Amino acid sequence: MMAALNALLTRLVDSFLRPFEEASPLAGLAVVSFISAIGMLLVIRVTSDQARVAAVKRQLQACVFEIRLFNDDARAMLRALGEMLRHNLTYMRLSAVPVLWMTVPLGLLLAQLHSHYGYDGLAVGHQAVVKARLRSAPNASSPQARLAAPPGIRIETPPVWIPSVREVAWRVAAEQPGDYVLQVQIGEDAFTKSILVSDAIVRRSPLRTDERLLNQLIHPGEPPLPVGAEVESIAVTYPRRVVRVLGREIHWMVVFFALSIIFALALRWRLKIVL
Repeated sequence: MMAALNALLTRLVDSFLRPFEEASPLAGLAVVSFISAIGMLLVIRVTSDQARVAAVKRQLQACVFEIRLFNDDARAMLRALGEMLRHNLTYMRLSAVPVLWMTVPLGLLLAQLHSHYGYDGLAVGHQAVVKARLRSAPNASSPQARLAAPPGIRIETPPVWIPSVREVAWRVAAEQPGDYVLQVQIGEDAFTKSILVSDAIVRRSPLRTDERLLNQLIHPGEPPLPVGAEVESIAVTYPRRVVRVLGREIHWMVVFFALSIIFALALRWRLKIVL
């Protein structure tokens, strides 16, 4: 079921972000953040007690005014601080309901966006490492492993067995742009892994993992490996992407949340939502 949901979300997100493939990362992130801000505000309107939230905020403002008016009266200030703490706890409790409603859809969206904005392109002439992790160490000193690659991807090293992490690794190099499928063979079993050579902002799947739910949530880019397969995961080491904002390198998720908060604060009055 999770694999089917990931496949559906992958098609939807890929289609939505296709117009921004050649644009700056900020362009796509800004549009997604704007839509996400509207969605979060609508969830807050539907799932929160807006009248109670507004009342608690008024009580907090009253406490602030009381502290400013009676700043020479220690007893009054302590009483106001206690009331402020109590109202803050009430506000946090009221805010927890919409946050819980947003957790799952926001987590699914972040996993999808990370496939687009979390990794930089593998350029022609650059190298990457392909790693297959086994569920258990083989009886022999090293497993029977083979990597097959189509034209456009050059395999530069024989398999290297790393027993401490149960991984077999190869170094590959990109010769031509394109979307390729590697084949990893362990013993009699063969498994595929995608590798993308492009500098566009498109989906990249650094890890194809097993069927466990958490792994599929974090790495939705490819279908899970077959149940009970000897291989636990297959990875390609893409370089990490950073977004440049005003000359500074910032993680894309920081940019996404910052823009979402800015848009939410700007739109809350038009949508008549109390935050």
